[in-house]
Amino acid sequence: MTTPTITSTCTPIDFPGRDKLIASIESAVALDDERAVTAALRSALCNAIRDPAVQLPACVHEPIADHYARRELYRSPHLGFSVVAMTWGPLQGTPLHDHNGLWCVEGVWDGELDITQYELLERDGERWRFRAGGGIQAGPGSAGSLIPPHEYHTIRNPNPNAIAITLHIYQGPMDFCTKFHPLDGEWYAREGSALRTDAAA
Repeated sequence: MTTPTITSTCTPIDFPGRDKLIASIESAVALDDERAVTAALRSALCNAIRDPAVQLPACVHEPIADHYARRELYRSPHLGFSVVAMTWGPLQGTPLHDHNGLWCVEGVWDGELDITQYELLERDGERWRFRAGGGIQAGPGSAGSLIPPHEYHTIRNPNPNAIAITLHIYQGPMDFCTKFHPLDGEWYAREGSALRTDAAA
């Protein structure tokens, strides 16, 4: 699967309920402890997903044929967090990857996703050994968090006929990650990857 290649202008996108959503995120991010922050963000995301006053922009409902779409909706000039909507076409997903040391809270806006977490067992030069841990199927209104060093995971839309939409709140701009490609057994090769965002309008 290819990586999105359209660079975002990072201009805030207006949509119904945006200010309400951002205010709830700012309240959570202002907490000191990252576990308290992510717990508060999970609650804020679940509330926003269920709130009819908050409606994501129309572009978020449009999949892109050859990759899952990443559209940055907001980047805080003061607190540093970024809000990214992702649109998962039928059967689209990610390779095993990390979040470059950033915490993240992810909420399912529409559809369902299969999420598998991985445990890093050891490293041998450029080879990394992982073991798949718990897998969950996340549906609308659910939210989870990833806090380094427990950040290795895959995401996949298992539905061959429908899209899924997720909203991700990152500690900072998420424009780089490490992807891991299977070698043999539990061993993977690592690859640094610049992450670009698709145009949002």
